[in-house]
Amino acid sequence: MKLILSRKGFDSKSGGCPSPIFPGDKMFSLPIPDGGDSCPTYKDLRHPKADDIGRLVEDLTGGGISANRSVHMSPDLNPPDGYPQLFDQAGPAKGHLDNQGVKEGDLFLFFGLFRRVEPVKEHWQFTKGKPRKHVLWGWLQVGEKRMPQEGEELRCMCRNNNMRYVASAQLDLGNGLKGGGAKGAGVFPWFDDRLLLTEPGQSKSRWRLPRWFDPDGKKMLSWHGDNYDRWTRRPGDSEHIYLQSVGRGQEFVLDCDSYPEAKCWASDLIEIVTPRVGGDDDDG
Repeated sequence: MKLILSRKGFDSKSGGCPSPIFPGDKMFSLPIPDGGDSCPTYKDLRHPKADDIGRLVEDLTGGGISANRSVHMSPDLNPPDGYPQLFDQAGPAKGHLDNQGVKEGDLFLFFGLFRRVEPVKEHWQFTKGKPRKHVLWGWLQVGEKRMPQEGEELRCMCRNNNMRYVASAQLDLGNGLKGGGAKGAGVFPWFDDRLLLTEPGQSKSRWRLPRWFDPDGKKMLSWHGDNYDRWTRRPGDSEHIYLQSVGRGQEFVLDCDSYPEAKCWASDLIEIVTPRVGGDDDDG
């Protein structure tokens, strides 16, 4: 099985700003703009913490992106009834996934750039002093890999050269790991420290990962070549390894045959979708 850390949603280049973490820790990955004519617009999107996503986007981008702008719904992890959960990829990123042998049964963990927001005088703004950070926000286990079918009704923009990854009905990571009985795709509805990739207090691309990510003697996370200088072990910290992640690339592939701990890690993360006990308090 392959585990793919997949960069998706708003960032400094696509959208121009981070996606929001709302008061109470709920978060929402904003899809990038420029979908097709059949795609929804930002004002069509809904979230429990922001009824008007169009207004939210206009506020956070300083009017740079209109509420009427169409969105590219890929990955589409929370579609209406009758639409599949899926992810499309094209171009060099598609080629990279093909070269890495990504297929049915492999697991995407989607991450993006996030920052805390707050309402001020009926407008949304980023919370001062709260940094940008890379956060995992969703998953999709591949149930079917294929090219788009003619006449297929979708919410996302469809290109002729897309590769389509359709979610499995149920998550199954093998060896009895079922991710708490989760579906084959879904979103993490709230921020949790276990979803954080960025090392606290560091730039967004400086990651703190479980120690088993250590590539010592193994093929490392794709796009990082054989550059061991990007990886740091710190004296006294046996639980983590630190990575200066690359700025380019969308799909970072890890072979679970070499990193068997990845399956348990992913299963534990996906169990976070279970509703928390104790309410919706903000932990800062």
